[in-house]
Amino acid sequence: MSKIAIVTDTGTDLTPQQTAELGIHVVPLMVTFGTKTFPSSDLSIEDYWARVKAGGRPGTSQPPTGLYEQVYRQLVEAGQQVLCLAITSKHSGTFNSAWLAAQNFPGQVTVFDTLSLALAQAYQATTAARMAREGASMEAILQRLESIRARTHFVIALDTIESLRRGGRADQIIPVLERVVKVLSIKPLLEVRDGQLKLLAAARSREKSHRLIIDELAKHTPVEAAVVCHTRSADIAPAFAAALAARLGVPVESIPIAETGAILASHAGPGVMAAGVIQAER
Repeated sequence: MSKIAIVTDTGTDLTPQQTAELGIHVVPLMVTFGTKTFPSSDLSIEDYWARVKAGGRPGTSQPPTGLYEQVYRQLVEAGQQVLCLAITSKHSGTFNSAWLAAQNFPGQVTVFDTLSLALAQAYQATTAARMAREGASMEAILQRLESIRARTHFVIALDTIESLRRGGRADQIIPVLERVVKVLSIKPLLEVRDGQLKLLAAARSREKSHRLIIDELAKHTPVEAAVVCHTRSADIAPAFAAALAARLGVPVESIPIAETGAILASHAGPGVMAAGVIQAER
């Protein structure tokens, strides 16, 4: 058993098989439909979209502090140090929940703000898990995570801003997006900059927005890794990944593709394409 246990949240979109293989412990964020609240890990992607199609309006919230306390206690009592990687604190209270719970375990639990989400966050979590399994120290893992975080570039093409507006987690940029979308009838591109969503560009079609993602990420070659995420776009995601791989000069097989789960889908809505790269160290 590794001396360091890795904990993260469902913002990573890692599958149960992936977390089991790497020994990653996952704390679920919450999804609400009306008066019913579910751990996001209990909602499959198809179940989530079936509820949305039936008229459900999803909301999300961070995990209760008590959930983190339960996971931390189990690991600490087993003699492990804990490193918890949280979805960006700029758009979620998850980091605060994780940090507050950690105060009950002084010197035993470290909480790291990934300033990221989806498969870009997952890359940090899986890297930490592999390093922990190989016997790396907490200091070495944190140094590596800080390096990855600084070299990550993530771009999102929205098909609509309705879910982002309703979710309330991007209020700072919603007025700008509303003006641009209303006046120009375009598809906005957002980048995750220092953990926060920022308006990057705009396109008049989905196809053009996808080309702009690739153009933007190609500025950061050579790359250590690349990822592709989407919502309800499984039919076109492989071709998008292939085009991205060609521009980056990497094998398409090296780029994981995932449909994002209930948490991020609640804010992104359908028809989203997103991709990220971790720029190679120089």
